[in-house]
Amino acid sequence: MTPVSKTRYLDHLRNVPIFARCTKKQLDHVASIVTELRLPKGTEVMAEGSMAHEFIVIQTGTATVKRGGRKIASLGAGDVVGELALILHRPRNATVMAETDLSVLVVDARSFERLLNEVPGLARQLLTTVAERLADTSKPTELLH
Repeated sequence: MTPVSKTRYLDHLRNVPIFARCTKKQLDHVASIVTELRLPKGTEVMAEGSMAHEFIVIQTGTATVKRGGRKIASLGAGDVVGELALILHRPRNATVMAETDLSVLVVDARSFERLLNEVPGLARQLLTTVAERLADTSKPTELLH
């Protein structure tokens, strides 16, 4: 893993929809808890049915999302995956595989919980963003199963 500057994390995070409403101070907190990982093509990033211990933000590369073995989505730079299972404390509802080499930012459950408790207003901003994303989904109930 190559170390990346906090400034680069901030530049990337401010373009991620789930963090788009965050202030610079809030983004500084987020940048302080992320870990960058590089995952080779073919890596299973998350497994359907497994418990969530983190979520990821894709910096570069693409990933495939499958539910029940059927492809349901493709993800790329700026996409966030795994946050709903983490927030809801539920098993993952899909498997995510790296289609190409990936560079991701990982937010583990403990750091995320601490972040929500320490950064005033962040939980509400994240809730609003996730709710908007669910409302914009053509079949929002699929995300709840």
